[in-house]
Amino acid sequence: MSGKKPPLVIDFHVHMLDEHVYETSTGKTVTSGFGKTDLSMQRSRGTNMLGKMFKPEDEIADMDARGIDMSVITASTVIQGTSWADPKTDLDLCRRTNDRTAEWVAKYPARFIGSFVLPLQDISLSMAEYERCVRDLKFKVANISSNYQGKYMGAPVYQPFWEAVVANDTMVWIHPEGIRDPWFQDYALWNSAGQSIEEAKVMCSLIYDGVMHNYPKAKIIMAHGGGYFPHYMGRMDRNTGNRPATVKNTGGKKPSEFLKSFYYDTCVYDPLVLKTLIERVGIDRLILGSDYPVGETDPVGFARSCGLDGADLAAVAGGNAARLLGLQPAQA
Repeated sequence: MSGKKPPLVIDFHVHMLDEHVYETSTGKTVTSGFGKTDLSMQRSRGTNMLGKMFKPEDEIADMDARGIDMSVITASTVIQGTSWADPKTDLDLCRRTNDRTAEWVAKYPARFIGSFVLPLQDISLSMAEYERCVRDLKFKVANISSNYQGKYMGAPVYQPFWEAVVANDTMVWIHPEGIRDPWFQDYALWNSAGQSIEEAKVMCSLIYDGVMHNYPKAKIIMAHGGGYFPHYMGRMDRNTGNRPATVKNTGGKKPSEFLKSFYYDTCVYDPLVLKTLIERVGIDRLILGSDYPVGETDPVGFARSCGLDGADLAAVAGGNAARLLGLQPAQA
């Protein structure tokens, strides 16, 4: 890490894997082209980046090297996402993932903050697991995809989820499992372009279907800085004037008026993109994210390269996340 270390550094975009869930999901997720890509290199883990996601000690060693105090660990759903399965199997795999995450947190409570996944293709199964994760496992963060079986997270079927999120003050971190359109499998476009498209689609769904208007207290953090969505508001807002019926669920507000209702991680890979995002939404809506182990190796240094310093850097590096997570003063 270059420069003086901020007083608290929390990385909100850190992936982990469970051996059984990974093996069960291999060949069924976007990273394999849903079974069309040879995964022999990926499965030969050894000391490569994939292997680190199975071992909390390896992640902590990298945290120490990078000046990270705490990490919010999230199952890598592009690698071991489980929404391909039937609802009961999906639930079983989600429960196993959540239990594994809880083991990491119990072993290293000063370093890891846990998140949970849900089988959201079935809302009733999901809400039972949600209650277990919040009540028994004491998780504060839900790790949610952009859509499940084609239903984006603003859809009316998810109303019980959003009601519970607000009632329990649960943070929702949205990270797409990957785009299923086969066109995006060539050149790994599912990753370079598809994830940002999925983030734009889910933000549209949350705004236009009324979630952001109906649940203004929801704490939603968008992975990858929200993808393309925050950077093309002119055309979105123009559509409101031309077609006023499109904002029937927003209280009449334009899409750009909801930008500051979201939070965004800093994992955007381009200083100009982060600078623009800061101008649009402000320092207080930014959360540090590295996309460990495949992303920024110095996320604080990346934030600093965008001009952040002093109190602004401290807020983005950890202060904003600590406030949202309700960390005690001793930790913050």
